[in-house]
Amino acid sequence: MIDLNQYLQGNPYPGRGIFLGRSADNKKAVIAYFIMGRSENSRNRIFETTEDGIRTKAFDESKMVDPSLIIYHPVRVVDGTTVVTNGDQTDTVADALRAGKSWVRALRTREFEPDGPNFTPRISGMVRPDGSYRLSILKNAGDGVACNRFFYEYDAPLAGVGHFISTYQSDGSPLPSFTGDPLTCAITAASARELGDQLWQSLNSDNKVSLYVSYIDLANGKTDTVLYNKHQEA
Repeated sequence: MIDLNQYLQGNPYPGRGIFLGRSADNKKAVIAYFIMGRSENSRNRIFETTEDGIRTKAFDESKMVDPSLIIYHPVRVVDGTTVVTNGDQTDTVADALRAGKSWVRALRTREFEPDGPNFTPRISGMVRPDGSYRLSILKNAGDGVACNRFFYEYDAPLAGVGHFISTYQSDGSPLPSFTGDPLTCAITAASARELGDQLWQSLNSDNKVSLYVSYIDLANGKTDTVLYNKHQEA
């Protein structure tokens, strides 16, 4: 088990990251999602709440160049199940759940992003009302064509434990895709604000853009959610 804050402090560019788990008191499901950016276009974003989750939005509409891979709904809630991803596959999964289909089947219709030479992986997570969760990464096999799909299931989450996955291993040119299984990390924060403050301070100050953190009470489904946007800091 690693300290996610220390890991992020030592990693200038993990890109976009998903962290799912269970609070230390075993009463809440934990969800965190962040985005980072190196270009002006990627950095020109904020998170904004919607009726069923959040969306990315241009902070300055006049500076938006290409919205195709950076404007999407990272989080949607469908019948108590929370879907979080780094792209428009959020909608692919949400639509499948509404139709009574599985998230695996939905993600088998998608692949890594068409942004060569990086070929950014698509990372996805899903948290059910009982707190069990799933993670996935769809990434290029190394040839710019073939897609490798990995799925991880956590049906019996442990108190104070979570799993983290990101798009990139670190900075580079081209950016190296995340490798290996999701990282097992400790969760000690008692609230969304406490975890959010920890993660926000740990992310690289030049590259961080936005952060979403939510604690879901497993007894009643109530959520404690916080958003962080670099462009809206005081």
